[in-house]
Amino acid sequence: MSTFTIPKFPAVKQSLHLELKKRVQAYFDERGIDATGTPKLFTKAIIMVIAFVIVYTHLVFFTPAWYFAIAECILLGGLVAGIGFNVMHDGSHGSFSTNRWVNKIAASSISLLGANHFMWNMKHNMIHHSFTNIDGVDDDIEVGILMRMAPTQKRIGAHKFQHLYFWVLYMLLYVFWIFFTDYKKYFTQKIGNIPLKKMSLSDHIEFWAVKVYHAAVFIVIPVAIVGWVNWVIGFVIMTFFAGFVLSIVFQLAHTVEHTEFPVADIETHKLPDEFAAHQIKTTANFATKNKLISWLVGGLNFQIEHHLFPKISHVHYPAISEIVKSVCKEYHLQYIEYPTMRRAVIAHVRFLREMGRA
Repeated sequence: MSTFTIPKFPAVKQSLHLELKKRVQAYFDERGIDATGTPKLFTKAIIMVIAFVIVYTHLVFFTPAWYFAIAECILLGGLVAGIGFNVMHDGSHGSFSTNRWVNKIAASSISLLGANHFMWNMKHNMIHHSFTNIDGVDDDIEVGILMRMAPTQKRIGAHKFQHLYFWVLYMLLYVFWIFFTDYKKYFTQKIGNIPLKKMSLSDHIEFWAVKVYHAAVFIVIPVAIVGWVNWVIGFVIMTFFAGFVLSIVFQLAHTVEHTEFPVADIETHKLPDEFAAHQIKTTANFATKNKLISWLVGGLNFQIEHHLFPKISHVHYPAISEIVKSVCKEYHLQYIEYPTMRRAVIAHVRFLREMGRA
């Protein structure tokens, strides 16, 4: 029986990562500013959370006409994704605020969505950010048997059509995450091939408390007030919209035409590039000049900068992206960027089509 070995990054004499960190730190030092969030980010977070509470309350307790109710379900799904992108994501990386407790509160907003912070931290911060696009390790490209997201994954007949049906599966992501994958990780105590960190008693209590809260707020209470049929319609609209938005934003960052999927050496288990070069080659930016998209997705369209500097708030990514571009040019590394979201979506669809045929 073969054992799984976690890949390793090679040691290098001249570290690209250190050079990048030195230049980016100089940017903050020269301006005398913190690398964390600004008052504008805090204001946006408050607006999104309050909007979430207001829309939920109006939809459930003061249910409007069906056409307004559908619009509010879509809006609620958008707010679920928006809070995840803008509040929870920065908080979980410790980049939302200079205050540790404020970061914890921001990170805990994942509970509003019914997900578990312990699982997210392990899956996203520790695994995805360390081993981006590595098949068998990065859980983000393990979408399921109906999707082939890396050249090393097994291809089946259905994959020929994945570029046509992917959007249906993406809509299911949020429901699948809340009601299946969190539980799978909890009971197997593994994320893919990697064992979970040991959960403390408080971690176990928090896991179940969040799941009970979510069931009460998003299932029990709405069903009791609006009935099963209306609840099913509303829940499907909300979760499907949230799932698609969450999926497409994260997939545009890594599974497009020009990103790479490195494979570790069979004998040494070492990856071909050092950490920073690996992140640059496996990540892509999109629509970085579009301020509305940047605002809505919490700067996740600056994914290269985020993977290089996850502890820097996304509000600083437009500025430091110029530094990263300059360094990439010096080191002869391709800086993968799509000028519009439309171009990025096309690149993603082409990638899926290629994975279905190759």
